Amino acid sequence: MITVRAVWLLLAGVVLAAIPVLGMGSDPWAASLIIIAVLIVAVSVDWQLAANPRAMTVRRDGTRSVRLGESAAVELIVHNRTDSVAHLMIRDAWVPSAGATPFAHRFSLDANTKGAVTTKLTPTRRGDRPAIRATVRSFGPMGLVYRQCDHRPEWTLRVLPRFESRKHLPEKLAKLRIMEGATAIRGRGQGTEFDTLREYVPGDDVRSIDWRATARRSDVMLRTWRPERSRRVVCVLDTGRTSAVRIADEPRLDAAMEAALLLAAVAQEAGDQVDLIAADHQVRAVVSGVTGRNLLPRLVNALAPLHPDLVETDFESIISQVLRRERKRSLVVVFTALEPGALGEGLLPILPKLVARHQVLIAAVHDQALRELAATPPEDASAIYDIAAGTRALAERNRIASALTRNGVDVLDCPADTFASQVTDAYLALKAAGRL
Repeated sequence: MITVRAVWLLLAGVVLAAIPVLGMGSDPWAASLIIIAVLIVAVSVDWQLAANPRAMTVRRDGTRSVRLGESAAVELIVHNRTDSVAHLMIRDAWVPSAGATPFAHRFSLDANTKGAVTTKLTPTRRGDRPAIRATVRSFGPMGLVYRQCDHRPEWTLRVLPRFESRKHLPEKLAKLRIMEGATAIRGRGQGTEFDTLREYVPGDDVRSIDWRATARRSDVMLRTWRPERSRRVVCVLDTGRTSAVRIADEPRLDAAMEAALLLAAVAQEAGDQVDLIAADHQVRAVVSGVTGRNLLPRLVNALAPLHPDLVETDFESIISQVLRRERKRSLVVVFTALEPGALGEGLLPILPKLVARHQVLIAAVHDQALRELAATPPEDASAIYDIAAGTRALAERNRIASALTRNGVDVLDCPADTFASQVTDAYLALKAAGRL
């Protein structure tokens, strides 16, 4: 195809051919035809000299994954297999949410050599962001014409969750060390494990005196305890329609992911095993039986491609999955919404089966907009309706929370900015109380 340069040369030639008419009387039509013929020859020669883009090979190399909010670099490596110099313009096309820049790359490549251009990606969404194509446009030496071909080197950039809640990790680990006795704080509680024997000092709990050890020695001996390890924590993420609600300009599901990752990091340090199930009307992701340093990478990769599905969550199927997979008593943290339609009809009827075998915590992100709606000044009729709607929604949430509590479930309902931190605090409190 011809370039803009060829069009401008044609227009300039026609104008120059018409100028002699003003004073010399020459034939402008003949001069125009000659200029057009010369331009056609030049275009044909330029076409023949342009390197064939179909004879080139294109591949990608670079980053495979990046956290949301960060940038990654992916190289496009072009191998000019022709015997002529290639004057190239390459457009590296990605899906719009990949945030690819720059739009195009221009460079020259000698015969039988390789060159690389770098595309910067700043994704705006989680999940897998695929490359679409690489369009290679090869210009002739005079820049009058170009030859073009599409190459499709496959590449997918996985955009991981932000995991901004990791900023709370040092604080939570400090609490964990205090709770486990790293700072000489030891206690006795139901469900704790025996640690060591030591001499009794005034103020100790007399219920912890080991009478057999006391009989063997001349001093009164006391048992010290520590919170149980090797417990199980199951994070259940509701990916149904309620998880699509945007709170603080992010889907509720993203807040649940942040909380689940922080909880998993702390539970791992506490020596507990963490499993994850994400589901709506079908199971979307499962992570089970992973320990050590592999846990967080596996969780992050499993959560990255998850997106809310606008369907009702099948809690009966989810509870069946948990009961089938988790034979030992576990802490089951269900990340969902306190909505009557979702929980009242779906979860409450089957909740006793789960509570009978596991410790259950319902964790929900509180929508601050409801309180703001209920507190709207009653200036006109529409404001009164807003107040009524907000008040009714809050009352229904409180009713559902009370029903869950009566069924032996712990309920956590807090704003998005403190959600991850409070979920982990609830886990630590349960562990310190020996309820895991």
